[in-house]
Amino acid sequence: MSSGLSLRPAGDRAVLVELEDNDAVHRLAAALESRRGGELEEIVPGHQTLLLVWADQMPSQDAAAQMVDAAAGNDAELAAPPEVTLRVRYDGPDLEAVAAGCGISPEALATRHQACEYRAGFIGFSPGFAYLLGGDPTLQPPRLTEPRTRVPAGSLAIAGPYSAVYPRQSPGGWNLIGSCEASIFDPALGSPALLAAGTIVRFVSE
Repeated sequence: MSSGLSLRPAGDRAVLVELEDNDAVHRLAAALESRRGGELEEIVPGHQTLLLVWADQMPSQDAAAQMVDAAAGNDAELAAPPEVTLRVRYDGPDLEAVAAGCGISPEALATRHQACEYRAGFIGFSPGFAYLLGGDPTLQPPRLTEPRTRVPAGSLAIAGPYSAVYPRQSPGGWNLIGSCEASIFDPALGSPALLAAGTIVRFVSE
């Protein structure tokens, strides 16, 4: 195997590729994208993993490893990821507490948060919920000790290295620092999720 890669079986038709970081996950996912809809049924990024699901019977572990190695070693230019700009208000109920914990003002937190470029590292928790990576390393508050039973749809939240916008009302344990009126997930649309894994996201204040 290539350095930094390992494969583990995941059921009868899938393997889980473990990589060194999320950048490597998205490089490999992009390199394998042309196989989606053919031999690969699904390509599912995680934080440091990539799940590959074959449409039919998967090849041997050695054959799967060779395919992954070849894709990982491909230096071809990859298509630029889609970009989305989200207009937000920094008006969340946890904004002042998070700012105080970081030793800065709420205004400075908002400035630092929107100065960063984010990428949807992976989708999880609920449909359309994108875990956004790339935030300011000084803004990494822990999750709440007691999750809320109701977080409104459109809540802008941070926890650890992640930012996110809640796509629908749900329970949640992240720090709510703002709000966003964009429709993050609409099941009535042909492509219901606004943010896919790999999407570049920028926040701007309303």
